[in-house]
Amino acid sequence: MLLLLHGALGARSQFDALLPLVAHLGPVVALDLEGHGARPPADRPFRIEHFAENVRELLAAEGVERAAIFGYSMGGYVALHLAATHPALVSAVFTLGTKLAWSPETAAREVAQLDPATIAARVPRFAQALAARHTGAGWERVLRETAGLLRELGDRPPLTADVLAGIACPVRLAVGDRDATVTLEETRDAMRALPRGSLEVLPGTPHPFERVPSGRLAWSIGEFLGTEDVARRT
Repeated sequence: MLLLLHGALGARSQFDALLPLVAHLGPVVALDLEGHGARPPADRPFRIEHFAENVRELLAAEGVERAAIFGYSMGGYVALHLAATHPALVSAVFTLGTKLAWSPETAAREVAQLDPATIAARVPRFAQALAARHTGAGWERVLRETAGLLRELGDRPPLTADVLAGIACPVRLAVGDRDATVTLEETRDAMRALPRGSLEVLPGTPHPFERVPSGRLAWSIGEFLGTEDVARRT
């Protein structure tokens, strides 16, 4: 199985254009993490370990012992955390635009962009899109919970260099050459900590998933999953 994990403020519906392009790779499933999309929130805060638990529950429900995971942005962080903590469940990880260098200062900059009142006033179309996307918890709650998650990442990032060094499965870290959120340098540094890490830079690609060329991304995922190092572990 190939599992697709969305980013912060995202939902599985964002993968609608990508799904048919990777269908030839085998069974493909996109998951709404708790509190995102139409999925109701749980009685707990947004945390990476809780989202990883959502993935474990899905795999168990589907009877899948081992899956490859594509994670966009925060989804990639969730995938890597699962690979570190439950390695038997993950055959390979492909991330795109995943921020792996966190500090309190970095988190504060990101959280400053998550005020619901400011978004509603300055970018009402974005607020409307978020409202339509997050019917389970409501977009304002998703923003508040995401802010708490980012502060937690800034204070206690679970994916340190030592943790990355313990991930045994093949990992491809991809970043767009026009990504203003995630730097090539932090992605490269994380890749060097991974025993079976590789790096890919997608041309003409900014951070927002809606602006990522779906065809180019699908080709990259397929190429990665078809490599000998990945195929013999799947």
